[in-house]
Parts: sequence; C-alpha cells; structure tokens
Amino acid sequence: MEQRQRWQDWVSLILGIWLFLSPFFGIGIVETAAWNSWIFGAVVAVMSAWALARPQIWEEWINLVVGIWILIAPFVLAFTAENAAMWNHVIVGFIVAADAVWVMSQRPVRRQA
Repeated sequence: MEQRQRWQDWVSLILGIWLFLSPFFGIGIVETAAWNSWIFGAVVAVMSAWALARPQIWEEWINLVVGIWILIAPFVLAFTAENAAMWNHVIVGFIVAADAVWVMSQRPVRRQA
C-alpha cells in the first residue's frame, strides 16, 4: 500500500467535483451531458478521495477507465453540438486519465524472485 498522498489525486478530486457541479453552472445542460457529468464526476471524486485516504492501485485503474469514458462520452452520447459540455468532458477526461497513468507509472514494480 502506498502511504503518501499524491498531488495528482487532489487534481482528480477537484476535477471530479467540477464535473459534477458543471451542469449547475450552465455547462452541459443537455440531459445526457448533465447526467454523465453527475454520475462520472461523482465516481472520479469518490475514487480520488479514497486514493487520498487509502491509496491502492485499483483506484487509479478505475479513474483511468472512467477518465477515458469521460473523454469519449460527448462522441458516444452525441452531445458534441454543445461545445461547452463537449470540451469540458474532453479536457476533464484527458486530465483524469493522464493523472491515473502518471500515478501508476510512479509505483515501483514488484518482481518475484
């Protein structure tokens, strides 16, 4: 188990909270974009908070998969016409996924003898 808190987890926590709250600020008012923001913003925020409290590699894997989903969601769920929601998802998804990869790349590889 990792004992240090990582700044990347704080970044992902803030981005998860932002994504969750963004429909209330008029970003993603289309229903599919709003629901995607609420559900996956909450998942990122919870996983990042958990990673800050008790870091485990599986939390990063979840954030990686969810980050990729957030990144591609505007194209899959067809809300690319709403530019603010689309770019919000693309940017947040990219950063969350990149943060997860970065944290996983910093973990030492355990080799069995």
